[in-house]
Amino acid sequence: MTITYELGKSLYVNITNRCSNACTFCIRKEEPTVNGVDDLWLEREPTEEEILKDILKRSLSQYDELVFCGYGEPSYRFDEICRIAKAVKKAYPIKTRLNTNGHGNLIFKKDMTPQLAGVIDTVSISLNAKNKEEYDELCHPVFEDAFEGLLDFGRRAKEFTNVVFTIVNILPEEDQEACRKICASIGANLRVRTYID
Repeated sequence: MTITYELGKSLYVNITNRCSNACTFCIRKEEPTVNGVDDLWLEREPTEEEILKDILKRSLSQYDELVFCGYGEPSYRFDEICRIAKAVKKAYPIKTRLNTNGHGNLIFKKDMTPQLAGVIDTVSISLNAKNKEEYDELCHPVFEDAFEGLLDFGRRAKEFTNVVFTIVNILPEEDQEACRKICASIGANLRVRTYID
């Protein structure tokens, strides 16, 4: 079972396969791996202890960042992520990032963002679209207010950590510009990622 895997100069943590979206472009529909090596479909969710052990067996000095991501929405395990990140930082001062669809507060029906303070250095939120209608059509979220929820999550998270919203470069330039304006209104940065086919 693959708990941690390498991608570039980062160590990624595969914490769950549960997801609150069913995105039309999701790579996991076609491919069990993002690095061509590690199968990211979990036979079961690893325990908090297993995850921490798997991270700490690595030589963390060789990585620029520890990223909670994997083949699912990691914020389903929000509490555990924050505890793990805190424990890892005690062992080695590595930068941490949470790659998320921004649905954490919707999942738990409360504001989870204060837990990010001091343990998650960057939250990267998949914006994916410039409005609710396009987001719903593209991402098929389980939450009716998913688009508004992810924007609110980013707005709240910004009080405790660095927030970056992401889109892919296949969006038309006018859509990219609309997304830039959304991010500017929140006071967050926008990163345009290369689409992986």
